[in-house]
Amino acid sequence: MAKTESALDIALAIRSGQRSALSVVQQTLAAIAEHDPALNAFTQVLADEAITQAHHIDRIVAGGGDPGPLCGVPFAVKNLFDVRGVVTLAGSRINASLPPAASDATAVSRLKQAGGVLVGCLNMDEYAYGFTTENSHYGATRNPHDTTRVAGGSSGGSAAAVAAGLVPLSLGSDTNGSIRVPAALCGIYGLKPTFGRLSRHGVAPFVHSLDHVGHFARTVADLALAYDVLQGANAADPCCSIRNVEPVSSALNDNAGSARAAVLGGWFTRNSSPAVAQAVQQVAAALGTGNTVQLPLAEAARAAAFCLTSAEGGALHLTNLRQQPQNFDPATRDRLMAGALLPSRWVLQAQRLRRVFLDSALALFEHHDVLIAAATPFQATPIGQTTIQLGEAQLSVRANLGLYTQPISFIGLPVLTVPVVVPGHLPCGVQLIAAPWCEQRLFQVAAQLEKAGIVGPAAIIR
Repeated sequence: MAKTESALDIALAIRSGQRSALSVVQQTLAAIAEHDPALNAFTQVLADEAITQAHHIDRIVAGGGDPGPLCGVPFAVKNLFDVRGVVTLAGSRINASLPPAASDATAVSRLKQAGGVLVGCLNMDEYAYGFTTENSHYGATRNPHDTTRVAGGSSGGSAAAVAAGLVPLSLGSDTNGSIRVPAALCGIYGLKPTFGRLSRHGVAPFVHSLDHVGHFARTVADLALAYDVLQGANAADPCCSIRNVEPVSSALNDNAGSARAAVLGGWFTRNSSPAVAQAVQQVAAALGTGNTVQLPLAEAARAAAFCLTSAEGGALHLTNLRQQPQNFDPATRDRLMAGALLPSRWVLQAQRLRRVFLDSALALFEHHDVLIAAATPFQATPIGQTTIQLGEAQLSVRANLGLYTQPISFIGLPVLTVPVVVPGHLPCGVQLIAAPWCEQRLFQVAAQLEKAGIVGPAAIIR
């Protein structure tokens, strides 16, 4: 839609003096003004702040300094990340009455400190509870490949903005699939790292035991660049592990040909559309594997993830559910209320299953480096469509877009979703899944697939 440039190319051009950060930001703001009305990805554009930051970057470069690896690169963030001076909406009407954030979220701060220029905040499902970004308060975000269709969620604005070329990088969050689903539907790369790898400080919570911070890009190299910047332990976030340093940019070209890969079968292939199944097979063939393995208890893990999500979410928002239920998105409110009523013994049972299910996954990684699975069972559906027919099954769209992602985030495994183009179809996404703390292997495999032309951002046809 807009002219697409990589973050690496932008940073190099500004650092070398071929372009100014100001010109890049002005071009970005113009593209947002021209194209976002058709997408509704942004809920707030921070033009004045972006221009001020661009001037600052240009002064550093003119003085012979280096602003950082993201030198002048525009980025945007899901509107549940705190941005100093901006109200953190988290996709809700209720939060609009809160005071502006006093400081940036850690992830936002790290991108800025690396020379990135924040240009705005992005649309999402209310309180991150959804897979389609059909927000009743701020409108639906539309898929750049077909604006009659959903962009996925809950980080739909983040994915759509990158897919449309409005920004090369964006931040999102993933609790049950909220990065992987929109990355798949919009045809771009999305990373959900190991639970605790990236700091959640300054990010509005949804489900504390499942929330992950991650990001989107149109190339593996850009995704790696931002990942390296985002890493690092944070004393303000006890879940952000001290093991939080694993640079990957310099290792992208390392040989990943020896990676032992296998396709997840059973639960992870049921109800797949033909195009999605073909995408998985294309990736598997490129990695030289015909192996299919089973991950026991995947269906139970998904049910347990549903249980934890609704129970923790309902408890978090219980006061507002009691005092102002009319101000919630109806789809969000009803699920949160149901969660608040769940018996505590169900929640305890769900937590007990996590250890058992993790052990079954770790057993697979004794013999495999990467597991392959579809990111969604089907491609982007029309906005407003509530069900989809797959084979003999009539499935709820909102509930089942996370069919294959929920069991994986339930145990905090790192996942890099890669975009696969199946001719004649809307974009598909494939999850590359690794053992905890093994993100580097995922980046190497994704880079290998990208170099071979198997994966890459889907072109937007107009």
